[in-house]
Amino acid sequence: MLLFFFMSFMEIVSGADWCYQSEVSCNHTCSGPDDWDLVSHHCISKAQSPVNIVTRRTLPDGRLTPLHLIGYQDTFHGHLSNNGHTVQLDLPPSIRINGGNLVRTYNAVQLHFHWGKNGGPGSEHTLDGERFPMEMHVVHIKEQYSSISQAVRDRTGVAVLGFFFQESSSANKKFAPLINALKRITRPSKKTTLEGVSLQMFIAPHSNMTAYFRYDGSLTTPLCAEAVVWTLFENPIPLSRQQLAAFSQLEFSSGRPMVNTFRPVQPLNGRQVYRSGGHVAGVSAALLLVALLVHTP
Repeated sequence: MLLFFFMSFMEIVSGADWCYQSEVSCNHTCSGPDDWDLVSHHCISKAQSPVNIVTRRTLPDGRLTPLHLIGYQDTFHGHLSNNGHTVQLDLPPSIRINGGNLVRTYNAVQLHFHWGKNGGPGSEHTLDGERFPMEMHVVHIKEQYSSISQAVRDRTGVAVLGFFFQESSSANKKFAPLINALKRITRPSKKTTLEGVSLQMFIAPHSNMTAYFRYDGSLTTPLCAEAVVWTLFENPIPLSRQQLAAFSQLEFSSGRPMVNTFRPVQPLNGRQVYRSGGHVAGVSAALLLVALLVHTP
């Protein structure tokens, strides 16, 4: 009986005591990614995220049509916070998605970011082994649920839209309100408000969202629940080097710079990654056209 209570106590304590690898060296009391199973047993299950997407091994799926984005253009006042692991923007539930072979309509909950160090590699998912400077996750839950804790009990309870970022020579003006607000939430538990913003400001143009990948996976932080339908868009969003580096000015709870906030890629373990029809006009089609031109008499 005493052993049972001790183990239960340790699970409660460790549940709030996970960290990224960049924190492990300076914080010996937290569990890094290799030890997240000490925080939650789900973290060593067989359908974990993120993963490396090998494009030549993806399968086309005609059901993966463009998603319907509802309320993405509407303005709102959103709370932006440093939660000790990332920067998070809370979203109103009036923002919803459906279509694209999703089983239901999903309501938005929040978005957050994963990044490297001063604009270096930092995305969670990789594409043909390439790690982008940053990745944004827009988290939605099935409309019948009122919280993520409820939704994760359902194998398809959570739908996350993932966007890669790439370095550009000029600043992305649409991101200016969010980038400028980061200096107000440097320390954990700090919050501020973004006024009059829309989710449309922070995503790729809708015309660039036809090419995406789909697979079943998990949350990428403890408790690592395997309840996520992942949609990862192939075309990255541009940010300047200075804008990307601004995220590295945030601090972990330890006071150390909040950098390299990504989980290492996880094995697919037999899972299939599918691609939308939007890829037909991409690299493969271009290579086919070149081949035809070369061999045309």
